Amino acid sequence: MLAKHITVIGALVAASSTVQAQDISITIENLQHDGGFFFTPFWVGVHDGSFDTYSGGEPSSNFPGLEALAEEGDTGPFSTSFASITGGVGRDTTILEMGGDGHPTLAPGESASAVLDVSDPLTNRYFSYASMIIPSNDLFVANGNPFAHELFDAGGNFNGPVEILIFGRDVVDNGTEVNDAFGGAAFSANGGAGVDENGLLRDFFTDLGPDSQYLASFIGSDTATGDTITAAFSPDKAIARITVVPAPGAIGILAGGILIGARRRRR
Repeated sequence: MLAKHITVIGALVAASSTVQAQDISITIENLQHDGGFFFTPFWVGVHDGSFDTYSGGEPSSNFPGLEALAEEGDTGPFSTSFASITGGVGRDTTILEMGGDGHPTLAPGESASAVLDVSDPLTNRYFSYASMIIPSNDLFVANGNPFAHELFDAGGNFNGPVEILIFGRDVVDNGTEVNDAFGGAAFSANGGAGVDENGLLRDFFTDLGPDSQYLASFIGSDTATGDTITAAFSPDKAIARITVVPAPGAIGILAGGILIGARRRRR
């Protein structure tokens, strides 16, 4: 079949600095096969280590914007929180996949890329990401350790290429909505109404309990885009890959904007 490879070039205008700004190219790949789960647009950011996407065992409300991302795939509030916590110094963007179906989700076999202006590699040394798993009620992937992915050393030198493999065991339950494939799961055709959970952030595959068949319960159901889920992922399954490399140059940079281009590849 034809799988879409979408390039999204987002950039921010760097502030004046004695340190030369550096652009990085970020590529997200959904490694699942046809019939697997999707990702919402990936939020990505570079910062000084002060931004924590989440911490297990705490309520999601401790991390402004996370609930909207985990339940609806909305990165806007999360980006606002990032700007506030990093004092406007950090740089972030949302990587969209806008293919022929008109939907921004990242389907199995698809990839999306963005070029981001780091501004100051002496300060914005660390990389973070977050994206919702769909269909689901409130499952997401993100790095819980803000220092986990050091793109630049203390001298501002790039440590890459940097490759981040995301496994099923890395999926996080936001703890804000009961896991029920027929109870308001986002981007699912199953329908139903979501039920507040009032729980804590936790690794999804740890102590599954009543959730042991949650992912499998989506098999045979359709997504909002009309695709049918035919397979669930396991803890040891690699479900996504993020690759970060220096960008060869700013291509189609728009001040404060996003440029979207597309091509198709056969696989």
